[in-house]
Amino acid sequence: MDNNEDITQALKVLREGGVILYPTDTIWGLGCDPTNDAAVKRIFRIKSRTDSKSLIILVNCEAMLERYVNNIPEVAREVIAVSDQPITIVYPGAKNLAPSVVAEDGSVAIRICMDEFCQKLIERFRKPIVSTSANISGHAAPAFFDDISKEIISSVDYVVHHKRDDRQKKVSSPVIKIEVNGVIKIIRK
Repeated sequence: MDNNEDITQALKVLREGGVILYPTDTIWGLGCDPTNDAAVKRIFRIKSRTDSKSLIILVNCEAMLERYVNNIPEVAREVIAVSDQPITIVYPGAKNLAPSVVAEDGSVAIRICMDEFCQKLIERFRKPIVSTSANISGHAAPAFFDDISKEIISSVDYVVHHKRDDRQKKVSSPVIKIEVNGVIKIIRK
């Protein structure tokens, strides 16, 4: 299957409120429309994860980021500009997202995706995509497609074909939280 057909199938599922399993710029993830609360809650059920833990969403550019965060601190723009690796930033003041994506303090974790496949998928979807590791909560995140449990694979509506054979070891992105005043906290190295 070529990438365009793969993207078309994934888009159909996302637009219908379904859940996809897809490779990101870091590890394989479960994804859905972050503006659809029922879809987001389904991901929590698939992962057996408490909904008090927030999820990461992927955007394809700073312009899209601005549609989902009230005020982007200048230090966040500087971090994005100098980062040559995927980095997830927790921003204060989430907006235009399903309540289940937003943390109790009103923040949201967002990464500008660097993977070409994901960028095209997000561009054609015209909104972000949830990205949470493709594992049951408490289990190790999968480094490769073959590490993903049958339970996870059978619980989604579409499994992307792109990069299933990729054997390059991937790891989760670092996560930092940037407060309104510009203070940075490291959440995950």
